Amino acid sequence: MSIKAKRFRAQPATRLLDGHSRGASELGGLMRMAGLIEQAQTHLRAHLPEDVRPHLFVGGYRQGRLTLITDAAVWLTRLRYEQSRLLALLHELPGFEAVTALSFKVRPVNPPKPPPTQTRSLSSRAADEISSCARDTDDPRLKRALERLASHAERPPEP
Repeated sequence: MSIKAKRFRAQPATRLLDGHSRGASELGGLMRMAGLIEQAQTHLRAHLPEDVRPHLFVGGYRQGRLTLITDAAVWLTRLRYEQSRLLALLHELPGFEAVTALSFKVRPVNPPKPPPTQTRSLSSRAADEISSCARDTDDPRLKRALERLASHAERPPEP
């Protein structure tokens, strides 16, 4: 008895998204949900005041509740005041008739901070001392390293 490995052939993406193969129904459902969420976000942003628009994100849909995410509590408070109007706007969209409530969450966006740069300076006097040590050193690797270090010194402005 021999065991042969099955060769799987690549499938076109349209077949995976249509739902005609194993595992495709999950992928197709996920893609449809992502499209609906994006459509809801675009629709809600279009009907909100200009200053609130960039702070609203639709997070997901689960058990009749649509989750709205903001980046600060001040925007969450404003959205809570407009909760009934937002629900009415959502019911205008096909596929969102089943939304019965909204959940609000605050997820602050913290941009990555670059590491602080530490600029070090070497005075010309210190560079002269290091150069003098390099001249007195017999080891060629140490001599090159000391000369490289001395080259980082601040040079006095030329007249």
